[in-house]
Amino acid sequence: MLKYGIPVALSVLLVWFFYKNMDMDAIRQCLREDVNFWWFVPVVIVSVFSHIFRACRWRLQLRALGIEAPLSALVNSIFGTYFVNLLVPRLGEVWRSGYIASRERTSFSKVVGSMVGDRLSDTLTVLLLTVVTFFLAQGAFMKFLAQKGAAQSESMFTTWWFWALVAIGVAMVALIVWIFKTTSDNALIAKVRLMLTNLWEGLLSIAKMKGKWWFLLYTFLIWGCYFFQLYIASMAFSYTKDFGIVPILVLFVFSSLGMAVPTNGGVGAWQYAIMFGLAIYGVGELPLGDPYNPQASAFAWTVWLVQQALLVVLGIYAFVAMAIDRKRIKEGKTIVRTVSDAEGMTV
Repeated sequence: MLKYGIPVALSVLLVWFFYKNMDMDAIRQCLREDVNFWWFVPVVIVSVFSHIFRACRWRLQLRALGIEAPLSALVNSIFGTYFVNLLVPRLGEVWRSGYIASRERTSFSKVVGSMVGDRLSDTLTVLLLTVVTFFLAQGAFMKFLAQKGAAQSESMFTTWWFWALVAIGVAMVALIVWIFKTTSDNALIAKVRLMLTNLWEGLLSIAKMKGKWWFLLYTFLIWGCYFFQLYIASMAFSYTKDFGIVPILVLFVFSSLGMAVPTNGGVGAWQYAIMFGLAIYGVGELPLGDPYNPQASAFAWTVWLVQQALLVVLGIYAFVAMAIDRKRIKEGKTIVRTVSDAEGMTV
């Protein structure tokens, strides 16, 4: 109940929290007057390619473990993963590992192990993008904070919150080192140590495996597609089409961090993160008013709904394709068994 009930409850709470403050008439007017929906066609195409590149990257990791799964099956598993995650957060990764392990008749734990490097590379990418974005957009951040009376300096390096973040980072590194070095038999510490060890081994497996440069290229392509989905989507709205790369990068990083919140498909958290980023560049204000800025709300919910609709369509396609594939494999085994029996009778 805690693992799966809380995310659902959090999703419902956030949706209600947003919905009760929305001016739906103003949002509908914004959608009629300020949005060119044709821009979402390339958004959908780029999104599909991001899933294909993710499947290609996962194939490299599985090959390193001696698992030769066809790309079509891996692509379907990726499509299905995001569909399952819409229903139960974080369950999709376990489901796709089980599907591939069952299809290829291999160890489930080996397939799950390949997920460690996959998720670790995504986490490191988000952290790197966050750091780069804060440096590139520090002028906008400082201007926004100054307007709110939270900062008066022209550089973020002289603000208390910057050094607070540095202190937190140092403390986290020190904690990780202590967990590795300590000989404590505490069950919680042992569990965290095991998790960190698995993450480290997953990182080393990427560095040692064949095709690691392809792995880095696919990682770049995956996150490049994610970014350009949002960049192209911003072109659909009259009030964000002239934002440029850095503001969209800020929205992208905030939305990526918002997806870390355990809700179904990031609902609520993703929208708030996007609206926070939009407020920094003058679309809406923080704290979010009552009702919410219709332009920011229209942007956040429209982009999110298009993404979720695509995931539903791809998920349905994936499960139909997997059913056909399962039937084909079963029929193939039946033919092989029949031929084998016939040869045995002949002998």
